[in-house]
Amino acid sequence: MIEFGRYEMDTWYYSPYPEPYASCTKLYLCEYTLKYFRKKKTLLRHLAKLDIRHPPGGGAGGAVTKPPISVFEVDGKKAKVYCQNLCLLSKLFLDHKTLYYDVDPFLFYVMCERDQHGYHMVGYFSKEKSCMEDYNLACILTLPAYQRKGYGKFLIAFAYELSRREGRVGTPERPLSDLGAVSFRSYWTRVLLEQLRNVKGDVSIKEMSDATMIRGQDIVETLQSLGLIKYWKGTHLIHADPRVVQEHWAKFAHQRVIEVDPACLHWQPLPAPTARKRP
Repeated sequence: MIEFGRYEMDTWYYSPYPEPYASCTKLYLCEYTLKYFRKKKTLLRHLAKLDIRHPPGGGAGGAVTKPPISVFEVDGKKAKVYCQNLCLLSKLFLDHKTLYYDVDPFLFYVMCERDQHGYHMVGYFSKEKSCMEDYNLACILTLPAYQRKGYGKFLIAFAYELSRREGRVGTPERPLSDLGAVSFRSYWTRVLLEQLRNVKGDVSIKEMSDATMIRGQDIVETLQSLGLIKYWKGTHLIHADPRVVQEHWAKFAHQRVIEVDPACLHWQPLPAPTARKRP
């Protein structure tokens, strides 16, 4: 069990915290620095001395919600200890998490609720700084105390908005956790149905991908599960019967969705590495 801010959370999996912390039945974590303690009074002393009450790094974006939310971009190389602690925390709730200490190649996008006391972490996703694949997300987590609020889908949408800024389609790194797979399939389904509701006439997989930044293969698999695509003469054709689209859409119409406002996104992609000339 951990105490994190105003919440106590039962943990789901083992995480390789160092001894003697690994042997504790309960850990106390600072929600601003992610430092961990064996005793509540030690945490309180730490908080009393703390001046900065938000993640390291700069704000990358946010959304107008109640409470307001902000996303911070944290460089694994510049804030190594924070990012390592973030990985240790996330392993408590992710079965497939394997990255703990080699955080230098990654950027971490930490989502926080904001109030008069500071910025309270609710979840995050990580992303490789330089990736030869189409991966726009390496790992994603919404803490259990903050689930079922639409935060997971907001983080996914945020990752795809970064892909849009980069000018390339994206897909999450595999394997996905069980919760991650459900969240992505739900996000893809909603976004693609919304596109199909607004399109007039035929639309291709490429056009759908360009409009949503979702990888073509993910579009094909999602539409196949909805019965909205056919395979004919060696190619996939979208068969979007408006009645069927509307039936599927009815399942999503009342879901809470936190939109990513591009105007609130203060972010530019990293410059592409330049090739070195041979001497």
